[in-house]
Amino acid sequence: MPSGSAARGGSLPLWQGPRMPGRKGQWCQSRPLRRKSGPRRGPYRGEVTISPGWPVAWAIGILLLLTLLAYAVGHLPERLSPLLAAARAIVQLSLAALVITSVIASLAWSVVVLAGMFTVAVVTTVRRVGAPRAWPWATVAILAGLVPVVAVILLTRTIPPTGLALIPVLGILMGNTMNGHTLACRRAFAAVREERDAYDAWLALGFTRSQAIGRIVHRHLPEALVPGLDQIRTAGVVTLPGAFIGVLLGGGSPAQAAAAQVLVLMGIMAAQTITTVVAERLMCRSWLLPEDLRESLRP
Repeated sequence: MPSGSAARGGSLPLWQGPRMPGRKGQWCQSRPLRRKSGPRRGPYRGEVTISPGWPVAWAIGILLLLTLLAYAVGHLPERLSPLLAAARAIVQLSLAALVITSVIASLAWSVVVLAGMFTVAVVTTVRRVGAPRAWPWATVAILAGLVPVVAVILLTRTIPPTGLALIPVLGILMGNTMNGHTLACRRAFAAVREERDAYDAWLALGFTRSQAIGRIVHRHLPEALVPGLDQIRTAGVVTLPGAFIGVLLGGGSPAQAAAAQVLVLMGIMAAQTITTVVAERLMCRSWLLPEDLRESLRP
């Protein structure tokens, strides 16, 4: 319909706006609406944040009280250990948050932080297994598992070489590799102590010291890999691991969360397996052993 007849008839085409005040007979032509440029926000774009505050403090306090109550009801020893562990975790994570916040923008400082985390991992594992003087060989075993995994992740450009990506992913890999090394060493050392007669029998049959240790250790090391394998088998069915939850809370889609978690789980499995195999070789050479075993297992 022509614009003139539209004006006389009182009806107005959709592209024309209301009559402009103070200008008789003139109309304001409206512009078509334009969508904002950029990707459309999907259903998983919203971020979920857990900010420090009274709700978190109340939740932590109640959960800690439940733990202490369970200790008391069960008459468990060291009833204050959960309280001390919680206090230590709060302090350590608070410091970690401050440090990571200040260095995460710099790749060089992020590498320094990762080196500090690795040092703590080595010190922790050698103390747990009772072999503090074997820390160089523990370092070799853990690095043997971590280096190829990190190389694959970076060379395939799965994650960008930035502090924001490296610190959380490598932190998860380091922690689980440390646990795998600890489990392997503790089980192997306990087996050698329990089967000392078998060790002497292997020596009497003409086996070397390295071969005799290997005969005992090799049968027990697969047990150290069971927790990691169970975690992979039950992922998404029984548990939703940390990387999956982290991506979801950060606003990612379930598909992105699943991809990140599968990557982390495969990295953990590879790192723990390689570390366990290398640790076995070092044990057989009597390099990665506590002092008491190193002295008592002399041929």
